[in-house]
Order: sequence, then structure tokens, then C-alpha cells
Amino acid sequence: MNQTDASGAELLDRIALKPFSAAIFDMDGTLLDTELVFRGIVFDVCGDLGFEMTDALHSRIVGSSHEATNALLVEAYGVSFPYDLFDERCRTHMHERMLETVPVKAGALEILTELRAREIPIAVATSSRARHAMTHLGRAGLLELFETVVTRDDVTRPKPHPEPYLTAASRLGVAPEACIALEDSHAGVRAAHAAGMQTIMVPDLVRPSAEIEALCAAVMDSLHHVHAAFPPHRR
Repeated sequence: MNQTDASGAELLDRIALKPFSAAIFDMDGTLLDTELVFRGIVFDVCGDLGFEMTDALHSRIVGSSHEATNALLVEAYGVSFPYDLFDERCRTHMHERMLETVPVKAGALEILTELRAREIPIAVATSSRARHAMTHLGRAGLLELFETVVTRDDVTRPKPHPEPYLTAASRLGVAPEACIALEDSHAGVRAAHAAGMQTIMVPDLVRPSAEIEALCAAVMDSLHHVHAAFPPHRR
């Protein structure tokens, strides 16, 4: 497993990704710079409801599905925690914050443009619901760059189960082992690795544990670093 915080020529000397035939991206925290905004909303909504959110608990829900987040919060606060109200308020606040502009992670447009130029099919595999995913990717100006978007509504078993990534690969018509997967969360890394993909973690709010690092082909500081580590383009 390769890990670096280097840039430019140093990165190319240390990391080179294996050739791949398709690329599958997580959305929030990987392509869209939305996780920090949502973190603030989660802390505020919990406080308004009379519950104290902590950094440790928040780190466990990053990248989790609706169901997994529900279970984690009920486990932490007890069965009296009003998850449906919490979820509704978080969605409402996020919608208001993203009405005009959805921020994009550094290097996202460049790496997607390069993949399109190489004629490599691209997909999104996200734990978000379809309405949220399509709206935010559209407002970010990225939606048209993907062949397909797999959301929570498209699978029975969300991340960390591999179904979202396997579904994306199937839709692209590419074997999972010929895909790269880019993730920022532990649940996402587990899902992509279980699908048999060359998994790259680009941490956002959560750093990889030793266990998560072992599941990754590489851990890189930005999408610019991932882009720089692409294998040579064969025309």
C-alpha cells in the first residue's frame, strides 16, 4: 500500500496506479466539498434537539447510509432520539445551504475531464438518495460527465457492502477488478475493496486507520495527486 503527502514529481516517483478501464467516485467528500458544511449542520441540529454531538461520533457517521446513521445515533443517544426529525432538519438546512452553489473538491473537474478525454467511463456510487445526488451533482456542473449515478435508491445493501460499486461496474460494463474507486470514508473504502476494485482513499474529514490503509492501493492528499499518478495515456 502506498501513502504520501508529496506533490508533483515526488508523487510520480513514489506512486503509479495500475491501468484501469473505468473510474467510480464517491460523491460527498470526494467530488463535492460538502462534508464540512454538513458536519456543522449535524452538530447544530443535534444541539437544537437537546443532544450533544461529538467529534468521535461524527467520524463514525461520515459516509454512512441513512440506516447506519440511524442505528449509530440511537445506539449513542438511546431510543428516544428523534431520528426522523433530525434527518428532516439536516436535509432542509443542507438544501438551503446548497440552493445556488455546490462546492467542488480541488482537482475534481480536472480529473473528470482527463478521464473523459481518455474515453474512460465514469460513474458515481453514493449513499445519498437519488434526489439529493442528482440535484447536487447538477448544481456543481458535474452531472453530465458521468455515464451513470448509483444512489441509495438503486441498491438493497448500501456501503460498506460492495453492492453500490458492483452495480456501478455492471452498468458501465466493466469488470470490478478493472475499475478504480475513489473514496473519502471508511465505509466507502470497505465497500470498494470488497468489490475487488483498485481503491484510492482521498481523506476529507476522517483519516484512515491502519485497517483502512491496508485495504487501499493508495492514500492520497487530493484528487490532483490521484490525477498525477494516472498510468500513461496510450492513444
